[in-house]
Amino acid sequence: MTEAILLVGGKGTRLRPLTVNTPKPMVPAAGVPFLTHQLARARAAGVDHIVLATSYLAEVFEPYFGDGSALGLHIEYVTEEEPLGTGGAIRNVASRLHSAPDEPVLIFNGDILTGLDIGALVRTHEESGADVSLHLTKVDDPRAFGLVPTDATGRVTAFLEKPGTPEEIVTDQINAGAYVFRRSVIDTIPTGRPVSVERETFPGLLSSGAHLQGMVDSTYWLDLGTPQAFVRGSADLVLGRAPSPAVPGRCGDSLVLPGASVAPDAKLTGGTVVGEGARIGEGARVTGSTILSGAVVGPGAVITDSLIGEGARVGARAALSDAVIGDGAQVGADNELRDGARVWCDAVLPSGAVRFSSDQ
Repeated sequence: MTEAILLVGGKGTRLRPLTVNTPKPMVPAAGVPFLTHQLARARAAGVDHIVLATSYLAEVFEPYFGDGSALGLHIEYVTEEEPLGTGGAIRNVASRLHSAPDEPVLIFNGDILTGLDIGALVRTHEESGADVSLHLTKVDDPRAFGLVPTDATGRVTAFLEKPGTPEEIVTDQINAGAYVFRRSVIDTIPTGRPVSVERETFPGLLSSGAHLQGMVDSTYWLDLGTPQAFVRGSADLVLGRAPSPAVPGRCGDSLVLPGASVAPDAKLTGGTVVGEGARIGEGARVTGSTILSGAVVGPGAVITDSLIGEGARVGARAALSDAVIGDGAQVGADNELRDGARVWCDAVLPSGAVRFSSDQ
């Protein structure tokens, strides 16, 4: 296997305001665009040709990655004029593939952080003779996911919608968002209309008698669809809990990028990232958070499990927990934001405007 398709066209609506100015795969995680980690892991698994299926803010990708040669890859870009869904996006880029009809093509979603053994998935595909092989992972609470039961040999037996009752939970296995397709199967996906690979392509293949093989790999797996998950994923990359050859530095409690300024008595822990040109003031405490390039955290501020957007400013003594501050926003001194609060890009909060405690 030398080819892959990366689905990076989603709007990332659950991640707003992070994705107002930046497509989801280009939001920095552990110091580089998240997509960089996926590309680097694919390259490490032997992939050398990747087609990016783009749509939302498609113009951002190519100026950053170019032809992919800096990563040892050949990257091509295909832009959907209208969103086509996961299956439609795969079919839309098929003409750029060079693989023979029976050869495997790796396909993965652009919002999953995983420690998947890609080589093992490909071997499972080849040894089982499957038409499509799926990475499956086990979750403690499968109610929020579609279920994928398999038989004793790993062959997929059904694709089940999100369970509504305890009786409908027949397995803890879910679709983890990485697949190996036999090249010829891609050409069976309808063209020119939206197609969901999860809701239409896979169930249709199964009902037609195709062989769909599941491989359970329960190493690190995280869907980065929410701000909280994205912040956690970045921290896990820095801490070394999630594997990636693209982290620009040694794993540890924090990652401070070139040009950043951190006061000597500031404390950075829990996988915190401080982006290029960002500034952390005296006595500030930043835990498990991402501070993007050019952002400023004022003296005495306490930032926990939060993301501060590019060029944003957080004032002195502000306390943020599980919050997202959009690019260019200003949070005045002594504000308290927590529990999923989102401040939109370029918004301005005056000092002490939002509090959960007395001002005394």
